[in-house]
Amino acid sequence: MSFDLIVRGGLLPDGTQADIAIAAGRIAAVEPGITAEVREVIDAGGKLVSPPLIDCHFHMDATLSYGRPRVNASGTLLEGIALWGELKQEQSREDIVARALDYCRQAMGKGVLAIRSHVDVTDPGFRTVEALLEVREAIRGKMDLQLVAFPQDGWFRAPGAERQVIRALDAGVDIVGGIPHFERTMADGAAAVRAACRIAAERGLMVDLHCDESDDPLSRHIETLAAETIAFGLQGRVAGSHLASMHSMDNYYASKLIPLIAEAGVAAIPNPLINITLQGRADTYPKRRGMTRVPELLAAGVTVAFGQDCVMDPWYPLGSGDMLDVAHMGLHVALMTGTEAMRRCFQMVTEAPAQVMGLDFGLRVGARGSLIVLDCAGPIDAIRLRPARLAVVSDGKVVATTQPARTAALPFG
Repeated sequence: MSFDLIVRGGLLPDGTQADIAIAAGRIAAVEPGITAEVREVIDAGGKLVSPPLIDCHFHMDATLSYGRPRVNASGTLLEGIALWGELKQEQSREDIVARALDYCRQAMGKGVLAIRSHVDVTDPGFRTVEALLEVREAIRGKMDLQLVAFPQDGWFRAPGAERQVIRALDAGVDIVGGIPHFERTMADGAAAVRAACRIAAERGLMVDLHCDESDDPLSRHIETLAAETIAFGLQGRVAGSHLASMHSMDNYYASKLIPLIAEAGVAAIPNPLINITLQGRADTYPKRRGMTRVPELLAAGVTVAFGQDCVMDPWYPLGSGDMLDVAHMGLHVALMTGTEAMRRCFQMVTEAPAQVMGLDFGLRVGARGSLIVLDCAGPIDAIRLRPARLAVVSDGKVVATTQPARTAALPFG
């Protein structure tokens, strides 16, 4: 038997050491001491070999646009939305494509091989959708890009938004999106959730809604999303992104809500870097940080995956595209410093987002031959150090390598 690629002597996330053989883009063997004819060998040399990093919540149509049309002076979500409203009127399709491809190259070098991006369909010129469909084709074979039909200005608040969502889905966008907390009333928000779930059920699609990205403890659209998921039979196909209002909710209400989310099979996608930056802006002290109740959701059996959300755009001035930065911040804000909890944070940027996105990634026979080799000894060190990605392999092909930086320190004395 012959293989296209063997990664030799790597440490798997569970601490075992094994070789990984890939043939025809799929993992063909995971075991110590594989001996066979092979075209290419990567010597992992006791370094961590992991499934690829995955970002299941991003805004690629806005990325790398920081400062256009001007900087978000207040740092708030609402000013960011207003700035984006101006930018989407002036940017060209070519501009969106160039920025998105630049970002994809950066992210791929960090070991990110799949991204779910929300694309604003309320752009009347439809440039955002057309641009990201072009980007999806350009990176096919190296990275997976899922697109969400996202009515940024509201399902009912923006004239013709539902028509634009359907137009985007007809054009090839993958997932139904929404932003119920941005509607004019709670009732309109609930109706928007219902409409999104109805369209997804009719078309056999997934749903991913920006849900309750607010400090308002009475913003409870996640409850409606869970209930409508059950009503439309969408269990396992729905995600609620952000869920920031859960940070501020009454504990009794949260104790009722979390089991409903679990019953509905709705996944949760907090975005640690952005949630703690945009929320709490109206507070003095104590100051809320706005990230949802990650440990409690995990304890209830809810699938939780971290997202990057923004990199250098109207909402966030920083970001590197490295999901290990996201896991690092998520670990701190969620107070997940126990050994198993830290390992779980690593899973929330690898295995969990693969589950949310329905991707066949994982270090098992038959899975897609996509993985990364990191210059460290395990998942906790990966989060602690954010080390070099020595090799990034997509469907059996090396798509990026990084030489680790070495510091020569002078002796003391």
